[in-house]
Amino acid sequence: MKIIQPSELIINEDGSIFHLHLKPGQLSDKIILVGDPDRVEAVASYFDETECEVSNREFRTVTGRYKGKRLTVLSHGIGTDNIDIVLTELDALVNIDFKTRTVKPTFEQLTMVRVGTSGGLQPFTPIGSYVAAEKSIGFDGVVYFYADNQRVRDADFEAELLKQLNWQLAGIWPYVANSDSSLVEQIAKDDIIRGVTIAANGFYGPQGREVRLALTDPNLNKKIEAFDYNGRKITNYEMESSSLAALSALMGHRAMTVCCIIAGRVDKNMNTNYKGTITGLIEMVLNRI
Repeated sequence: MKIIQPSELIINEDGSIFHLHLKPGQLSDKIILVGDPDRVEAVASYFDETECEVSNREFRTVTGRYKGKRLTVLSHGIGTDNIDIVLTELDALVNIDFKTRTVKPTFEQLTMVRVGTSGGLQPFTPIGSYVAAEKSIGFDGVVYFYADNQRVRDADFEAELLKQLNWQLAGIWPYVANSDSSLVEQIAKDDIIRGVTIAANGFYGPQGREVRLALTDPNLNKKIEAFDYNGRKITNYEMESSSLAALSALMGHRAMTVCCIIAGRVDKNMNTNYKGTITGLIEMVLNRI
């Protein structure tokens, strides 16, 4: 049986996992993920009782109960690199025996819903709407570091993406991963838009924002907006959905991203006062997860 070395899985002296500082048993199998640590408090304020609160760096966790359901809300910070950290450590908390450093014989599946904010790319994704990512396009490359990644990627969609976008960013190859279909049905139901979400590996240039530096492909966003593959349009930009979908699928967990649209990238408008809108999305996810 493979023993996972201390340099590969770092466990703190108190028995908690390295970055999240959580101990086995402090995690629910139903997890709401948010980017902003302050948003953890907004979600946890709905809990009927709190079991534990743990914070380290940008990673803040509260586990408690909501209407009889044991839930965990956890902040992951910004970017797909943080998702790699969070997801690996969440999986380790339930599927690795910390005493023997071996994989447990019985797999425990997690259900994870990321609630985020996003920029809309289509007329049917205006500011204030909610978009569930049925598919996620990764501009980040995280999944390529893991073996058997082709098993969770949509190769046909990827090929069409490179073709229609006339891809010009040498050395960066977008990948496409599906969210868990049963979880999308459970959360989106018939009142949340189901879309194709891009997870960019940056906020400015990688999402087509030109401030002072020129862009390699200044027409990329126009090509993204025009993309159409079997009736599927690219709906929105954010920064985490691709690695969450792909790594969760590789590990065997259920995961998806649902976002509140706070920026209209086509109309170039922005809602910085979006807290009331995202509150409605938080309440929907709490009741449906």
